[in-house]
Amino acid sequence: MTGHRWTRVAAAAAAGYAAGLVPSADVAARLASGGRVDLREHGSGNPGGANAAAVLGARWGYGVMAADIAKGAIATRVGRLVAGDTGQHIAAVAAVVGHCYPVTKQFRGGKGVGCSVGQCLATLPAYVPIDIAIATAVAVGPSKQRAFTATAASSALWVGAATLWWRRGWPNAWGGTPTVGLPLAAAASSAVILQRFWAGHRRLTTAPVSGFPAAAVARRDHNLVIGDPATGSSTSSKLSALQSRWSRGSGTWPSPTRHRHW
Repeated sequence: MTGHRWTRVAAAAAAGYAAGLVPSADVAARLASGGRVDLREHGSGNPGGANAAAVLGARWGYGVMAADIAKGAIATRVGRLVAGDTGQHIAAVAAVVGHCYPVTKQFRGGKGVGCSVGQCLATLPAYVPIDIAIATAVAVGPSKQRAFTATAASSALWVGAATLWWRRGWPNAWGGTPTVGLPLAAAASSAVILQRFWAGHRRLTTAPVSGFPAAAVARRDHNLVIGDPATGSSTSSKLSALQSRWSRGSGTWPSPTRHRHW
């Protein structure tokens, strides 16, 4: 690969990462709450479509998902224009990385599922119906464990389908002629997404809050939406009040309910 070619690939990567930085969930939260709600401080703490649906409402959640799909697809097409087939795959992965690890938000990003659907839409359109079905299940599913399992299964199917399309040379509509970059990019994006899901799962189950049992914290985050979008009340104030009750010797954690607010 010549120096000029490397420059074009680097430009595609930069463009993809920049597209991934577009804060669709943050914009939705500001519009829905007038700036009172930060999705990183409410619900699961994840700035993505699933948490937006839980905290702000289903309409906003689906809007965030659509925006994330769009930025993944746009990044991929821009990468193709800049550096051809290699550029589209590099830009697609970079967009997922930018969404999951945004430098503008101290690397606290979303899970990358929506961006990966956009990547798939641009590079392997035949697989899109399956990918959208999985992404929707993840966004509205009540169980984070089932969401992780579904995402892992979808990722394996995506990589498998990409490999099959490449090896067989099957028609790929607007996705272009399948090359080895197709399964490699699918595998790279899947690895980033699964790492984000696994890190979130470990955070919920192993990190106690101010001395509270980790299992109780995990149970709370699995079953409750923390905070009040109408008032902008924070998770920390509610936890502080409960910690005070705990420290006074009650020794019990309030049973979780499925109400929206404490």
